[in-house]
Amino acid sequence: MPINQNHTFEDLNGIKCAIVEKNVSKDRVAFLQNLLEFNRFIVVVVPSPPPKAAPAPPATPGAEPIKPTEPVAPVIETFTVGVTDVMFNSINAIFGRLLHTKDGHIVTLAYWGQKEKVASDEIPYYE
Repeated sequence: MPINQNHTFEDLNGIKCAIVEKNVSKDRVAFLQNLLEFNRFIVVVVPSPPPKAAPAPPATPGAEPIKPTEPVAPVIETFTVGVTDVMFNSINAIFGRLLHTKDGHIVTLAYWGQKEKVASDEIPYYE
């Protein structure tokens, strides 16, 4: 059981893993997998379970069945990403400056969130 919600664990494919992110797209999985494997973590990716459907309203005897008026939205395939190092915590890794990109820069929060294409760590936050 995690102490807080920022450091969760699960068994992914029978392997105890620290959860990096849940319900992520294929593109995000590719980005995280490349980054974490470059930083020498063993990454485990499994499909996320589909969302639970709302229960149908109880039918009354003799009533006509209710037909859905809204089209059913397609289920988006999402994944859960974890690493086998159970000490890993993405928040600590980013702000502790422990992760690096392939070109040698330190991973920033904006780079982790894919808001920047290049990690720009030249100007520290305190200057």
